[in-house]
Amino acid sequence: MQIRQATPEDAAFLAKAILIAGRAHVKKGIWEVVLGGTKEECEVFLHHLSITNIPHLFHYSFYLIAELSEIGPIGSLGGYDPGVSGYQALQRAIPEVYKKLNLSERAFKESQERAAKILSCLPKDIEGSWVIDSVAVLPEYRRKGVAEMLLDKILERGKRQGYSRAQINMYIGNESALNLYRKLGFEIIEEKRNKHFEEKIGSPGMLSLARNL
Repeated sequence: MQIRQATPEDAAFLAKAILIAGRAHVKKGIWEVVLGGTKEECEVFLHHLSITNIPHLFHYSFYLIAELSEIGPIGSLGGYDPGVSGYQALQRAIPEVYKKLNLSERAFKESQERAAKILSCLPKDIEGSWVIDSVAVLPEYRRKGVAEMLLDKILERGKRQGYSRAQINMYIGNESALNLYRKLGFEIIEEKRNKHFEEKIGSPGMLSLARNL
């Protein structure tokens, strides 16, 4: 297995992986709630979102891929600076996808309203932190050390780029993820619960964890 930088050719896999990460252990993932579409529609949207002209936290350029030579990609995750490539950059990139897919202005406004409600439930970013997002491994390759290898590499990248602190957010109740992050030195710094989030997503809220690099 090798860990490599993602490329635009990985867009289809990244779409699948980001959707998997958004689902985790809950009944309905964040992307399905925000976009209001089917799994297939969400994957098409995420495919195009990962290759927009404007870089943002879900852009391929911030992702690493775990790959088996005879099989192809089996896992991925992203690492980014929220002050440069976070949700403000994402908001600038999203209209490009709606235009490319010929989606209506009404659909855009409705998804923005849903997104605003969900985003208000998320923990705050640590200023100047290296944020890790969308950790995903295909089900048949889990519990084989793939996620840990990806996390080690993305933490190394953040340290090389001069960040002194790393942060990762996760759903409350995802115990396997929590155990892995704790194994790698992350500690819970914030717990944010929200009734709307629980109703739509199926988790009481989010945990934010951090560690020094």
